[in-house]
Amino acid sequence: MARMTGERPLEGVTPDSLLALHDAGYRELAGRLGPGRVLDAGCGLGFESAKLAGPGRTVVGVDYDAATAVEARRRYGDAGLTTACMDAARLGLRTGSFDYACSSHLVEHFSQPAHHVAELARVLADDGTLLLVTPNRPADFENPFHLVLFVRSELEELLGRHFAEVWVGGLDGKPAVKEDFAARRAKANRVLALDFLHLRHRIPRRWYIGLYTRALPVAYRLMARGDSGGSTGITADDFFVTDEVDDTTLVLMAVARRPIRGAAGR
Repeated sequence: MARMTGERPLEGVTPDSLLALHDAGYRELAGRLGPGRVLDAGCGLGFESAKLAGPGRTVVGVDYDAATAVEARRRYGDAGLTTACMDAARLGLRTGSFDYACSSHLVEHFSQPAHHVAELARVLADDGTLLLVTPNRPADFENPFHLVLFVRSELEELLGRHFAEVWVGGLDGKPAVKEDFAARRAKANRVLALDFLHLRHRIPRRWYIGLYTRALPVAYRLMARGDSGGSTGITADDFFVTDEVDDTTLVLMAVARRPIRGAAGR
C-alpha cells in the first residue's frame, strides 16, 4: 500500500485541489505530445504517467524508489507504461533516445537542479522537447522536500542554458481554487506560528523531514478532512495555462525545445 509522504499524491488523502493541480499539469503535458518515445521523470505510482500514453507513443517512467517503480508498472503496465528505478539527475539512459521528456513537480527537489535539466536535455533527441512543471516560489507552501524554488525569470535562465527555444508561463486556478489554496495556507501558517523559535529550521533536515512525513497525514485528516475525496468539487477543469505570471500564480509551466549539446551548467 502506498504511504503518504507529502510528495506522493494519494486519492482520498491529498486535498482535491492538489490532486486536480497535478491532474491538470499532466493533461497539459499530454496535450503537447506527439508520436514517439516519452520519458516521465519522477513517475511515482504511475497513475498520471499512464495518461501520457497515446497512439504511436511509448512511455517510460523512472522513479528513485525501486518499490514505487515496480508498483507503477504492476498497476499501469497494461496501459503502456514501462518503468525503471533511476536517479533523475543521473539517468541510465542513452543520449538522444527520447522525443519528449516530462518533469512534473520534480526539479524543485534537487539541491542542484541544473543536473536534472542537463540530464533531460542529454537524453532528448536533437529536435526533442522538454515539458516541465514546478511550483511558483512566491505561491508555494513551506515544504522541506522543496530544496530550490523558481520564479519565472530564473526558470527561463536555467532552461536557456540547455535548450535553444524556451517558453515559461503559468498553470493557474480559477478564483475558487485560489481561495482553497489560500485557506489551507492560512491554516498551515497558524500551525507554523506555534514554532516561534523556528526550531524546525535548526534541527537536522532529516529530522524535519521525518516529522513532516508523519505529521502531514494527521494534519490532512484533522485540518483538511473536508478538502479531499471529491467533496470540494475542484477538478482539473478549474486550472488553465496562462502567459500572465505573478506572485499568486500557483505553478510554472515550461516548454523547452532543441537541446544544446555540450551545454554548461552541470
